[in-house]
Amino acid sequence: MELMFQWVLQLHSYWTLLVFLTTIFVIINCSFSLVMKKKFQTFDLRLSLYALIFNHIQLIIVLILYFISPKLSWWNNGVKSVIHNIEHRLYLIEQPIANILGVIILSLGWSLHKKSSQSSKKFLRIGVFYLIGFISISSKFSW
Repeated sequence: MELMFQWVLQLHSYWTLLVFLTTIFVIINCSFSLVMKKKFQTFDLRLSLYALIFNHIQLIIVLILYFISPKLSWWNNGVKSVIHNIEHRLYLIEQPIANILGVIILSLGWSLHKKSSQSSKKFLRIGVFYLIGFISISSKFSW
Protein backbone atom coordinates (compact mmCIF):
# COMPACT_ATOMS: atom_id res chain seq x y z
CA MET A 1 0.00 0.00 0.00
CA GLU A 2 2.90 2.35 0.77
CA LEU A 3 4.35 1.85 -2.71
CA MET A 4 0.99 2.64 -4.30
CA PHE A 5 0.63 5.74 -2.15
CA GLN A 6 4.09 6.98 -3.19
CA TRP A 7 3.35 6.31 -6.85
CA VAL A 8 0.01 8.14 -6.77
CA LEU A 9 1.61 11.00 -4.82
CA GLN A 10 4.27 11.36 -7.52
CA LEU A 11 1.60 11.25 -10.23
CA HIS A 12 -0.33 13.91 -8.32
CA SER A 13 2.70 16.20 -8.26
CA TYR A 14 3.28 16.04 -12.00
CA TRP A 15 -0.41 16.17 -12.89
CA THR A 16 -0.90 19.23 -10.68
CA LEU A 17 1.73 21.08 -12.69
CA LEU A 18 -0.06 20.15 -15.93
CA VAL A 19 -3.41 21.26 -14.48
CA PHE A 20 -2.07 24.59 -13.25
CA LEU A 21 -0.34 25.37 -16.54
CA THR A 22 -3.34 24.54 -18.72
CA THR A 23 -5.80 26.38 -16.47
CA ILE A 24 -3.59 29.48 -16.34
CA PHE A 25 -3.15 29.31 -20.10
CA VAL A 26 -6.95 29.20 -20.56
CA ILE A 27 -7.39 32.22 -18.25
CA ILE A 28 -4.71 34.19 -20.11
CA ASN A 29 -6.15 33.16 -23.49
CA CYS A 30 -9.64 34.27 -22.46
CA SER A 31 -8.36 37.60 -21.13
CA PHE A 32 -6.32 38.27 -24.26
CA SER A 33 -9.18 37.25 -26.55
CA LEU A 34 -11.64 39.49 -24.69
CA VAL A 35 -9.34 42.50 -24.97
CA MET A 36 -8.59 41.83 -28.65
CA LYS A 37 -12.28 41.03 -29.34
CA LYS A 38 -11.41 37.77 -31.04
CA LYS A 39 -13.94 35.21 -32.21
CA PHE A 40 -14.35 32.05 -30.15
CA GLN A 41 -12.77 29.34 -32.28
CA THR A 42 -12.10 25.62 -32.17
CA PHE A 43 -8.70 26.17 -30.53
CA ASP A 44 -10.32 28.06 -27.65
CA LEU A 45 -12.96 25.37 -27.26
CA ARG A 46 -10.42 22.56 -27.18
CA LEU A 47 -8.04 24.39 -24.88
CA SER A 48 -10.73 25.04 -22.30
CA LEU A 49 -12.09 21.50 -22.67
CA TYR A 50 -8.63 19.98 -22.11
CA ALA A 51 -8.17 22.10 -19.01
CA LEU A 52 -11.57 20.94 -17.75
CA ILE A 53 -10.73 17.29 -18.41
CA PHE A 54 -7.32 17.64 -16.74
CA ASN A 55 -8.98 19.21 -13.68
CA HIS A 56 -11.48 16.37 -13.46
CA ILE A 57 -8.69 13.80 -13.65
CA GLN A 58 -6.84 15.77 -10.97
CA LEU A 59 -9.89 15.51 -8.73
CA ILE A 60 -9.98 11.74 -9.22
CA ILE A 61 -6.28 11.52 -8.34
CA VAL A 62 -6.85 13.66 -5.24
CA LEU A 63 -9.72 11.45 -4.09
CA ILE A 64 -7.69 8.27 -4.65
CA LEU A 65 -4.80 9.83 -2.75
CA TYR A 66 -7.18 10.83 0.04
CA PHE A 67 -8.46 7.30 0.55
CA ILE A 68 -5.07 5.53 0.38
CA SER A 69 -3.23 8.13 2.44
CA PRO A 70 -1.94 7.21 5.91
CA LYS A 71 -3.42 10.54 7.02
CA LEU A 72 -6.89 9.01 6.72
CA SER A 73 -6.22 7.27 10.03
CA TRP A 74 -6.43 10.68 11.72
CA TRP A 75 -10.20 10.25 11.57
CA ASN A 76 -9.86 7.42 14.13
CA ASN A 77 -9.40 10.00 16.89
CA GLY A 78 -12.80 11.48 16.17
CA VAL A 79 -14.23 14.41 14.28
CA LYS A 80 -13.47 16.90 17.07
CA SER A 81 -9.76 16.11 17.05
CA VAL A 82 -9.62 16.56 13.27
CA ILE A 83 -11.48 19.86 13.39
CA HIS A 84 -9.40 21.30 16.24
CA ASN A 85 -6.04 20.33 14.71
CA ILE A 86 -5.06 22.76 11.94
CA GLU A 87 -2.95 20.29 9.95
CA HIS A 88 -5.52 17.49 10.18
CA ARG A 89 -8.35 19.83 9.18
CA LEU A 90 -6.36 21.11 6.19
CA TYR A 91 -5.57 17.66 4.78
CA LEU A 92 -8.80 15.86 5.63
CA ILE A 93 -11.46 18.54 5.19
CA GLU A 94 -10.33 21.80 3.57
CA GLN A 95 -8.23 20.50 0.66
CA PRO A 96 -10.77 17.94 -0.60
CA ILE A 97 -13.64 20.42 -0.34
CA ALA A 98 -11.65 23.15 -2.11
CA ASN A 99 -10.80 20.72 -4.94
CA ILE A 100 -14.38 19.54 -5.32
CA LEU A 101 -15.75 23.11 -5.30
CA GLY A 102 -13.10 24.24 -7.78
CA VAL A 103 -13.99 21.50 -10.25
CA ILE A 104 -17.71 22.24 -9.82
CA ILE A 105 -17.05 25.93 -10.57
CA LEU A 106 -14.98 25.03 -13.65
CA SER A 107 -17.77 22.74 -14.86
CA LEU A 108 -20.33 25.46 -14.28
CA GLY A 109 -18.30 27.89 -16.39
CA TRP A 110 -18.02 25.29 -19.15
CA SER A 111 -21.78 24.69 -19.10
CA LEU A 112 -22.61 28.39 -19.14
CA HIS A 113 -20.29 29.12 -22.04
CA LYS A 114 -22.15 26.58 -24.19
CA LYS A 115 -25.41 28.47 -23.70
CA SER A 116 -24.12 31.76 -25.04
CA SER A 117 -23.83 32.62 -28.70
CA GLN A 118 -21.55 35.66 -28.48
CA SER A 119 -17.81 35.11 -28.41
CA SER A 120 -17.24 37.77 -25.78
CA LYS A 121 -19.68 36.09 -23.40
CA LYS A 122 -18.08 32.70 -24.01
CA PHE A 123 -14.61 34.05 -23.19
CA LEU A 124 -15.90 35.97 -20.20
CA ARG A 125 -17.74 33.01 -18.69
CA ILE A 126 -14.89 30.58 -19.20
CA GLY A 127 -12.29 33.07 -18.02
CA VAL A 128 -14.11 34.14 -14.88
CA PHE A 129 -15.26 30.70 -13.79
CA TYR A 130 -11.90 29.07 -14.54
CA LEU A 131 -10.19 31.83 -12.55
CA ILE A 132 -12.51 31.35 -9.56
CA GLY A 133 -12.10 27.56 -9.77
CA PHE A 134 -8.32 27.92 -10.05
CA ILE A 135 -8.24 30.15 -6.97
CA SER A 136 -10.39 27.67 -5.07
CA ILE A 137 -8.16 24.73 -5.97
CA SER A 138 -4.85 26.50 -5.43
CA SER A 139 -5.91 28.23 -2.20
CA LYS A 140 -5.68 25.04 -0.16
CA PHE A 141 -2.89 23.38 -2.13
CA SER A 142 0.09 22.49 0.03
CA TRP A 143 3.01 24.13 -1.74
